[in-house]
Amino acid sequence: MSNHTYDTLTHENAAMLLIDHQVGTMNFGIADLDALHLKNQTLWLAEAARIFNMPVVLTTSNPDGANGPLFPELITACPGAPIINRLIINAWNDVNFVEAVKKTGRKKLIMAGVTADVCLTFPAIGATRDGYDVYAVMDASGTVNAHALQAAMFRMNQAGVKIANTNMVIAEILADWSSPFGAPLGKLYSERLTSFGFIAAHLSHQAKLTQ
Repeated sequence: MSNHTYDTLTHENAAMLLIDHQVGTMNFGIADLDALHLKNQTLWLAEAARIFNMPVVLTTSNPDGANGPLFPELITACPGAPIINRLIINAWNDVNFVEAVKKTGRKKLIMAGVTADVCLTFPAIGATRDGYDVYAVMDASGTVNAHALQAAMFRMNQAGVKIANTNMVIAEILADWSSPFGAPLGKLYSERLTSFGFIAAHLSHQAKLTQ
């Protein structure tokens, strides 16, 4: 059972950690969701973090090998974010990565990673053990098959990690369409979740009219 009490995610108490969303890892071996969807969800998180002015930490695994670099649109979406290159499998065992997280000053960590059962699960459990409140975003975290995805979610949940998805964490942080974030988030929804984006854009427009 987790020792964490529930506190709402806000743009002032959370940091975004995006782990190993690389050209190679995004396209080879991911079977539980297609690469285009995975890329879209990852960019949705990154672009929302930029709108919220939240700290972001990026990391890669063996970028000079088959995994390749981070996909360039992600770097563009996170200007100034530190990129921690490593060979250590578990990012939470990398001193430079943990130090970058500490520098954010945030105790709530929104994490996504490829693969979900390794790149995400291990640091999510490690950070939870060390007192962070971790939200694992599963639809921005692909893996090798459905069994691996289930195993990752069960293991993280047993360790006290909160299982989440992209829309959930963004909506929780936004909280109110009449906030200054409403209009840019409505536009982002229109770009990243077209079916709901029309509604989101309308809500943000209506909120502006009532201000």
